Amino acid sequence: MNKRIIFIIMLVLNLWTFGCSAQSKNSFDLEGALIPPDKIFGGGPAKDGIPAIDNPQFVTAKESNDLRDSDTVLGISYQGITKAYPVNILNWHEIVNDRFNGLPVAITFCPLCGSGIAYLAEIGGTAHTFGVSGLLYNSDVLLYDRQTLSLWSQLMAQAISGSLKGQRLQSIPLSHTTWQDWKTRHPHTLVLSPDTGYARDYRDSPYTDYINSPQLMFPVTKTSKRYHPKEQVLGIEINGHFKVYPFVELEKKSNGAFTDTVNGRQLLIRYNSEYRTGTILDQQGNELPGVTTYWFAWYAFHPETEIFSGVPK
Repeated sequence: MNKRIIFIIMLVLNLWTFGCSAQSKNSFDLEGALIPPDKIFGGGPAKDGIPAIDNPQFVTAKESNDLRDSDTVLGISYQGITKAYPVNILNWHEIVNDRFNGLPVAITFCPLCGSGIAYLAEIGGTAHTFGVSGLLYNSDVLLYDRQTLSLWSQLMAQAISGSLKGQRLQSIPLSHTTWQDWKTRHPHTLVLSPDTGYARDYRDSPYTDYINSPQLMFPVTKTSKRYHPKEQVLGIEINGHFKVYPFVELEKKSNGAFTDTVNGRQLLIRYNSEYRTGTILDQQGNELPGVTTYWFAWYAFHPETEIFSGVPK
């Protein structure tokens, strides 16, 4: 049987298995969680069944022979260091625990939501590392920190259970783009090596059929039919106010850069239609930590969101 079909069947079966109101799932105590336990589903694998990468190895752009120009990467320039993390690898691991000049950074990716976010992993002055819980909320990965076993929602950037419940993570700017675009802009970038220590076929993605389908694998709390569920969007939060820029709307702009005002703050929005990547900057030209994800995921977490409507060409 096609392994993608097996993958889908496994997830559907686990939807029925874990879609209950139990106060403990995958060995995590959900008593008093910020999210109703019956809205948390098992994604299939057990805790750490999807292994995070804890000792990432990197090669230079010239040394990387495994990436095609069209492959998607998450790119970070931070503390004077530039790195790229191929989504082909993140599909199988979802978290990379890394360091930039000694500062702990967690690079996270949820294949079901298409969301890549990087967080400073120092909490209360203590470095934390993260693993994959095997649990989902609104189809989005729930991380856990190994120091306290608190569960964290990736798209909420918040601990939803455990001793750190209610605390938030600080995200840092991240580019969700193609390898061609990133290496052109950053020719001296390092790139995560497929030599991860795990036997995975990083050329093959189990999510290809899912990405092209309007169907979701797990329930979400809010839905909207305004756009295709897997339409890519660029979202931003400004002091508790959320705004989203669907790529289909950005395609209507006559040029790739324009100013917008969100919650009284003037922003510069840049969109590259060739590479289908967007960036949000402040008035000083500093990149802000926007989130590229799927429409269904952004709306599920932020149904009150303001939505950008592009001006026809």
